[in-house]
Amino acid sequence: MVRAGDNNELISKWRGKQVASIGWPELGDPRQYASKESLLAKADLVYREEKPGTRLAWARQVWRYFNEVSLGDRVITYSKETREYMVGTVTQTHQFRPDIIDSNYPHVISVAWEEKRIPRDSLSPGAKNSLGGILTFFRVDNWGVELQALLEEASLEGTLPEPILVQDEMDEVEEYNHEDFIEKAKSMVEDRIDKLDPWQMQDLVAGLLEAMGYQVTVSPKGPDGGVDILAHRDVFGFEQPIIKVQVKHRHVASSGPEIQQLLGANPNGASCIFVSTGGFTAAAKSSARHNGMKLIDLSALVELVQDWYDKMPIEKQALIPLKRIYVPS
Repeated sequence: MVRAGDNNELISKWRGKQVASIGWPELGDPRQYASKESLLAKADLVYREEKPGTRLAWARQVWRYFNEVSLGDRVITYSKETREYMVGTVTQTHQFRPDIIDSNYPHVISVAWEEKRIPRDSLSPGAKNSLGGILTFFRVDNWGVELQALLEEASLEGTLPEPILVQDEMDEVEEYNHEDFIEKAKSMVEDRIDKLDPWQMQDLVAGLLEAMGYQVTVSPKGPDGGVDILAHRDVFGFEQPIIKVQVKHRHVASSGPEIQQLLGANPNGASCIFVSTGGFTAAAKSSARHNGMKLIDLSALVELVQDWYDKMPIEKQALIPLKRIYVPS
């Protein structure tokens, strides 16, 4: 597993260049180090403001990316916008190339990415949990049979084993334990939201606006004129700002024309929010920026749910039942 950047922003670049890349450019080319210990010493120097365990985990991932990835290895990464896993095969091992993708992600391997993707909903609960970890780079060997079967649309028989981590991975997971837990929890909330039908999704977004202090009107089933929710501060809907909301619950990115449709819908002059669990095309993002529209994808929606869940009406909380817990910081 290789994470596609801090904010999953590298997916399209990776597909275009047929590569996968990770960061920590301050460590330079691993070939200059005679041993892993030398690289760890460098990490202690350049990342001295970080916790010792964090420095160790970062350096180990770079060393393993350089030293352990082989030709023919299978690589998987996750697209948050489409909620799908991309799978490919390594065609060239580590290169230190700040010029290929981004100077912040200079550690590059060449990957022949396959066209077919694996929907997250197709995975077993164990695979979902394991693939939802926070580490940038880690092995998922024990899920290879399941992933390959899904690519080939073959049936799975028997119970697949939990992955067995090597000692380096165990140390890294221990250091990131609370962050790893939080990221996995976010993934599980995404899974819950993804299972809602389009009308339940409208109700969820309406519940968030209610939690923020707005009065809301949700369009009934049927043609809505491009507006799913109207939100306003006062009971009668006279007080500014008036917000019109469009909600698209699907795995397809929302487009520029859909942004324009919301802008042109009544009431004219209202502020606009577009919620799309499938993300947005580049044209949609550009149009939204130009017109001051707020875009909310699935990741942003999960953040809002986490922030406002306790203030949502009980019937809206029931759409995605959650329980608050505390973890050590």
